[in-house]
Amino acid sequence: MTYDLDFLKKLNKKQQIKCYFPNKTQSEKFVEDLFHFLFITDTSTSFLQNINFLIKHYKKLQERLFYILNNMNLSKIEAHNKSKCFFKIIPKLYQTLMIDAHEILNFDPAAESIEEILLSYPGFFATALYRIAHQLWMLKIPILPRLITEYAHSKTGIDIHASAKIGKAFVIDHGTGIVIGSSTKIGDKVKIYQGVTLGAIQVAKKLANKKRHPTIENQVIIYSGATILGGNTVIGHDSIIGGNVWVTNSIPPCSIVYQTNKIKMRDNSPFPDPINYVI
Repeated sequence: MTYDLDFLKKLNKKQQIKCYFPNKTQSEKFVEDLFHFLFITDTSTSFLQNINFLIKHYKKLQERLFYILNNMNLSKIEAHNKSKCFFKIIPKLYQTLMIDAHEILNFDPAAESIEEILLSYPGFFATALYRIAHQLWMLKIPILPRLITEYAHSKTGIDIHASAKIGKAFVIDHGTGIVIGSSTKIGDKVKIYQGVTLGAIQVAKKLANKKRHPTIENQVIIYSGATILGGNTVIGHDSIIGGNVWVTNSIPPCSIVYQTNKIKMRDNSPFPDPINYVI
């Protein structure tokens, strides 16, 4: 077995320096446990109806967030204050997410109960973790919000940047392959299917502080595979964006955007011989 001793010494020296970023494993476990605490009842516990058990668990979650923040470049006072502010928002956050869940139930004919959505819908899970991460981003906590949304991305295939702004009653159906960029603004009662990209026309570091991603107004439906690009692009309220369309200009309210398909009937002529046809 061979190894580069100089490289390992450099790596060791670097690892001795105090890191000012969140512990990845602890952060992922924290957000997963917070989601379960809010939405998934543990039917195995004998403390099911015990409010004291819930209080104890809630305090432990607060302590874990404080611990994560305190191990970053935050003082104990700052870590305590930010953790306190975040958990103060939790009741309102929960209410918003239940509005999302009920909107899914009302919209999706395959959904049979609210419990099914909370337990098994990847779109709701990704939305929940985005909303948690967005509140942490609003508190100006570095890295942790992005870490949380990328954890949701790894679990669901849905990539929502923590700084995006998304209104109430948000519905993601199926969801795999959805990308929502950092400066995207989405209104209320918007529904998005799998494979949708809300992205930027141009990617350049100098545009980091510019609005590069589109604005989606209230009650818009965006079907699978649609791509909407550009910071100046506004999709007007109550519009329908069809599947696989490419939009880089604003769309007025109450519009329908779709691709036209050309169907050509073939005659009885034989197909031409294939050229270099190999399976």
